[in-house]
Amino acid sequence: MNISEINQYENLGLIAKQLVDGFITGLHKSPYHGFSVEFAEHKRYNYGESTRHIDWKVYARTDKLFTKQYEEETNLRCRILLDNSPSMHYPAPEKDKLRFSVFAASALAYLLVKQRDVVGLSVFSDKLESETDQRSTKDHLNSLLIALSRLKSQNPKGKTNIPRVLHRIANKSEKRSLVVIFSDMFQNENEEELFKALQHLKHNKHEVILFHVSDHRSELQFDFKDRPYKFIDMETNESIKVNPWELKESYQKAMSSFYQDLKIKCGMMKVDLIPVNTEDSFHKVLSAYLIKRRRMQ
Repeated sequence: MNISEINQYENLGLIAKQLVDGFITGLHKSPYHGFSVEFAEHKRYNYGESTRHIDWKVYARTDKLFTKQYEEETNLRCRILLDNSPSMHYPAPEKDKLRFSVFAASALAYLLVKQRDVVGLSVFSDKLESETDQRSTKDHLNSLLIALSRLKSQNPKGKTNIPRVLHRIANKSEKRSLVVIFSDMFQNENEEELFKALQHLKHNKHEVILFHVSDHRSELQFDFKDRPYKFIDMETNESIKVNPWELKESYQKAMSSFYQDLKIKCGMMKVDLIPVNTEDSFHKVLSAYLIKRRRMQ
C-alpha cells in the first residue's frame, strides 16, 4: 500500500493499524518474521537451548525450529525524528514528503508498541519543534498519532538545521537507542556538520536508520515537461525561471554526487541509509526497521 491508496482515510490510527496488519500478514509466510499478540517475534532455535519456548506450529509448517522471543528479551528504545522543514512539504499537499513520513512514522510507532518496545517522537526544522518521552503504552501511542496527524495540516516553519537537532538528541539520550530519521536531507548548513552530528549519535552508542525521503520523479530525475517553469526555493523563497531541459543533465549529476557522498559517508559510519520515494510502499520502511532491529539483538 502506498500514499495514493491511503489518502482517502483521515484517521491516522486506523491507517497505521491497516499498514502494520497488512505488513504482518505478509510476514507470516516466513517464520523468521513470526508475529503474535503473545510475544514479540521468533528467533532461530540453537541446539542445546531449552525447548520450552519452541513454536511447534511453526515447526509443523516449516520443519524448522524457532523459539518465541519474549518482551524482556527484545525490549528496544526508539526515537523517531521527523523533518518538518518547508522542503518536506514538496511536491503537492496530498503527496508531499512530509505526508509520506507521517504515515511511515505512524506505522512504525504502531509496530514498536505492538512489539512492546518504547518509542518517542521528535519533530524538527531549524530547531526541535516538539518532543515526547519514550514509552510503550497505548495511551502514549495515541498521543504520538495525534501529534503526527496535526502535522499534516500545519504550515511549514523555519529552515532546515539537521546537525543542531542531532547533536541535541545525542546529548540528551543517555540510554542506547535506535534513532530513526525521516528527512530529505536538504539543508543550508555545511555537509560536514551533518556528518559530525551523525557521528555524534554513533559515538554515543546509538544505532541510526536514515530514511532519505524524496519525490524521485522530480527531485532526482528532474522529469518536467519541455516548457518554461518558475522554480521557487521553499525555504528562502528565491525563484528562477528556466526551461528544465536546459539544466537537466547538470542537475542530475549534482544530485547523483550528493546522494553518493551521503551513501559513502553513512556507510563509513555504519548508518543505515534507506532511500525512499514518496510513491514507495510503506512496507519498505517497516522491513528496514525489522532488519535493523534483528541486528541489534
